[in-house]
Amino acid sequence: MRILVVEDDSKVASFVARALEEEGHQADVASDGVEGEKQARLARYDVIVLDWMLPGMDGLSVCRSLRRAGVRTPVMMLTARDEVGERVLGLDAGADDYVVKPFALEEFLARVRALGRRVADGTGTLVVEGLSLDLTRRSVTVDGAAPVELTGREFGLLEYLVRNAGRVVPRTELLARVWGTAFDPGTNVIDVYVRHLREKLGPHGPRITTARGVGYAFDG
Repeated sequence: MRILVVEDDSKVASFVARALEEEGHQADVASDGVEGEKQARLARYDVIVLDWMLPGMDGLSVCRSLRRAGVRTPVMMLTARDEVGERVLGLDAGADDYVVKPFALEEFLARVRALGRRVADGTGTLVVEGLSLDLTRRSVTVDGAAPVELTGREFGLLEYLVRNAGRVVPRTELLARVWGTAFDPGTNVIDVYVRHLREKLGPHGPRITTARGVGYAFDG
């Protein structure tokens, strides 16, 4: 994969780029937000690794600008900010994943691989491991079979889990992004919807795994 790393800390940028290249990827580096946005617009990348705090133009602004320009390359935000509200800000800006510094290299590389496996084509379809989500028609198929009937909320939950394939999504994040609330009423509403998704996707569909006491992950 060709990956753009936008990071102003030269040591971190060099470390990340070297790790990516050792994995067999091509890594380009930009040291400020303005240059990073320019490179992301001019060249085709499979993944963008984007630091939050950047000179010239911060990571949130870069991400928003790229999304407004129609750049749909998956974005992984790097930041020292670990509060739920900050994560939601990054995701609302258009980021697909969020890694808090300092991070474990193995997890970082696994998340990069997961982002690279997602395909969002010009028709607005998200494809992961045989699962196809038509974002325009809001329909779902598994291995090309007949569409799976989902409610609007079920589709929103599945879409969010797919966009975050390969990582455990905390319940608080799901509540904020899918239900639009940061308050957990202590009910099992998320568990009920996950159970419905598992039943509808069937035994041969992609798995939604449970991280007990934390959240859920889509195995993509």
